[in-house]
Amino acid sequence: MPTAVPAEKTASSGSQLSRPLVLLMAVAAGVSAANLYYSQPLLDLIGSDLHISSSATGVLVTVTQLGYAVGLLFVLPLGDLLERRRLIVGMTLATAVALVLTAFAQNEIWLLSMLLVVGLLSVVAQVVVPLAAALASDDDRGSVVGTVMSGLLIGILLARTLAGLLAEVGGWRSVYLVAAGLVLVLALGLWRGLPHSPPTVRTSYAGLLGSVLRLVRTEPVLRRRMLYGALAFAQFSMLWTAITGLLSGGPYHYTEAVIGLFGLAGVAGALAAPLVGKLADGGRQIYAAVGSGLILVLSWGLLATGKASLLALLAGVVLLDLASQSLQVTNQSAIYTLDSDARARVNAAYMTAYFLGGAVGSWVATRVAATYHWSGVCVLGAALGVVLLVAVVVGEFSLRRLTPRTT
Repeated sequence: MPTAVPAEKTASSGSQLSRPLVLLMAVAAGVSAANLYYSQPLLDLIGSDLHISSSATGVLVTVTQLGYAVGLLFVLPLGDLLERRRLIVGMTLATAVALVLTAFAQNEIWLLSMLLVVGLLSVVAQVVVPLAAALASDDDRGSVVGTVMSGLLIGILLARTLAGLLAEVGGWRSVYLVAAGLVLVLALGLWRGLPHSPPTVRTSYAGLLGSVLRLVRTEPVLRRRMLYGALAFAQFSMLWTAITGLLSGGPYHYTEAVIGLFGLAGVAGALAAPLVGKLADGGRQIYAAVGSGLILVLSWGLLATGKASLLALLAGVVLLDLASQSLQVTNQSAIYTLDSDARARVNAAYMTAYFLGGAVGSWVATRVAATYHWSGVCVLGAALGVVLLVAVVVGEFSLRRLTPRTT
């Protein structure tokens, strides 16, 4: 069993977070998460330059995501075992090196190896989030997590847009060189801005990983929130996987650059996350979760009319991203109250389920879209939305009735 060690000032004794530090952590989460998505609009350019077949270029995205999954399982728990500022800055510097090596890749094996490393190191974004929760006070933890998660989602949404614009000017390699520069500047800011944050447990690495499974087994709140997160991110991934096919075909026939700009619509939803965090701080997590489920179902109704109405499509994108991000904030606000000495491990369990939900959503969306087109994706998305809403209503209100203090 891991042994807890005295932590830095705990959440209950007050916040160590200034507004500039919260914003720095939000930028760190966004810049780190963006590294996972730069390759998506660059596949054709990379394939032409390195003579990779179109059928094989899709593996580039898969390998990056695989690296991220490995990082969630085996690197993220280290946030409880090691001094967190040093861990975050070290991973950030290593990411910059990996991005530079990616930019100079000369063959497919070189590129795949570096993208695997980039994906693994990009979990630094998920080390930052529980650190923000640990440094926040009980009264503002929700809004702090909401702000940091807004930065993360904005990074995901804008990565495709930034990559497309840079590639048009300087080619695909320029994207990774610029990304490396951003990460280096970020590392300096994090070293100067983050407080010293000692480990919260003393244990072996094997014991650390085993305790993640114990947390899943013993914490019903964590299991429920893992389910909600997986279902919500599956819908988010379905939307952003399938929307390219809709916008590139009739009646829109948009270019890749224009399609990338649709990420800006999702940013509007992401910016609302701190407001949802305030609801969580006010003890209204249940209502925020139920409201998010309802909005997800409604958003798919708007998206289903997206082939006939661009305005409805944009409204659906904004609402779905708003609901997904809102539920994410309430989920993480809830799980970070479970064990103040295990926030990185709790986040590792949660984000692994969250990521798996997104991976399955993307995989299913490509196959449904190929056979049933956009309307089929929307029907499936709405069905998942209903499943999520029922799970939230049953799970949250039944638990509240049995244990009023838990949520």
